[in-house]
Amino acid sequence: QVQVVESGGGLVQAGGSLRLSCTAAGRIPSTYYMGWFRQGPGKEREFVAAIRRNYDNGYYADSVKGRFTISKDDAKNTVYLQMNSLKLEDTAVYYCAMRGYCSSYGCYEAQNAYDYWGQGTQVTVSS
Repeated sequence: QVQVVESGGGLVQAGGSLRLSCTAAGRIPSTYYMGWFRQGPGKEREFVAAIRRNYDNGYYADSVKGRFTISKDDAKNTVYLQMNSLKLEDTAVYYCAMRGYCSSYGCYEAQNAYDYWGQGTQVTVSS
């Protein structure tokens, strides 16, 4: 079993920045994707970003590309989501999740393929 815990949410003004952290513990597979998803008020949960262990490339939703950066510390099984130039529409509960390796393009966006989820952390962007 794997436990996933997020932290770092909070209240920030539009244009500001926040950094989220996510740490996985337990029986960690040797290769995995860690993804960030979010669910805004009245919206469905959506993909935000993902990164694969031992690879530096991050993958992003178009809505956050150029503003958010995903990074990781493989030794700590920890991923980070640096969120800059925050907008009102970024307000959401942000979830971190882990899945095993997949090879098809875009597979890291598939929510139902993620096996382990954190409890979520609230990010509120105010005007």
